[in-house]
Amino acid sequence: MRVTQSMLAANSLRNLSKSYEKMGTYQDQLATGKKISRPSDDPVVAMKGMHYRTNLTEVEQYQRNISEAYQWMENSEAGVEQGTQVLQRVRELVVQASNGSNSPEDLKAIGAEIKQLKEDLVGSANTQVAGNYIFNGTETKKAPVTLNADGTVTVLVDKSPFEVEVSKGVSLKANINSDNVFSEDLFAVVGSIEKALTSGDASGMDGLLSDLDGKMDAMTAERAELGARYNRLELIEDRVMKQEVVSTRILSENEDADLEKVIMSLTAQESLHRAALSVGARIMQPTLMDFLR
Repeated sequence: MRVTQSMLAANSLRNLSKSYEKMGTYQDQLATGKKISRPSDDPVVAMKGMHYRTNLTEVEQYQRNISEAYQWMENSEAGVEQGTQVLQRVRELVVQASNGSNSPEDLKAIGAEIKQLKEDLVGSANTQVAGNYIFNGTETKKAPVTLNADGTVTVLVDKSPFEVEVSKGVSLKANINSDNVFSEDLFAVVGSIEKALTSGDASGMDGLLSDLDGKMDAMTAERAELGARYNRLELIEDRVMKQEVVSTRILSENEDADLEKVIMSLTAQESLHRAALSVGARIMQPTLMDFLR
């Protein structure tokens, strides 16, 4: 095969073009910090990157869900604690009213305080978080308890669990069973105590006190169950945080360029490129046409 001057020149220019292309790739990797800038650079890395990025996005969403579950549980805990304190004060007043040394006026004064406590209890039952009623199941836009103009209380509690997906395939109940905390029976007991004391009659306090203790026990049990779920949520959060670390590391290993290696490759390619230019200058010797000009 006859090798001509034009063939040598064409091969030299083609090799120089490839050298420029390699240097451009290395420069892009240094500028972006990524192995590839388009899927066509390496389809395998691109496909794996899509999968890893999807996993990381899911983990980040679970972290946001966990944050919301914490918000619901912590506010539920605060609401139940407030309700417990109110009922404890009601109990103290009932015991005080039952000692037999109170005049009708004293009983009315105690009844007036219980009325205020009942209204505070209604406020606790209607606790809102980001515009949602957390003690009304999935009916988060409706107030579960209504204080009527005549002082009576209307309770319409939804018992459905408000579940939040906190991990893949794992949903956790973020609310409490309001029927065990702010139930219609509870407000009926408090209302009966208020009515009796306001009328100056403390004769039936023993039975009402027993009913009140039962409601307080139910509230305490629900609070304990909430605490158990809170502890589980902390374990799930720890696991999700570890998943985020692993997902981030795998995504980085797949996509991020090894800058030290890229710099070494770029330096070596620049040396090769200069050598190619030097050799090309020798190959492309002057022709007869150059002397005839």
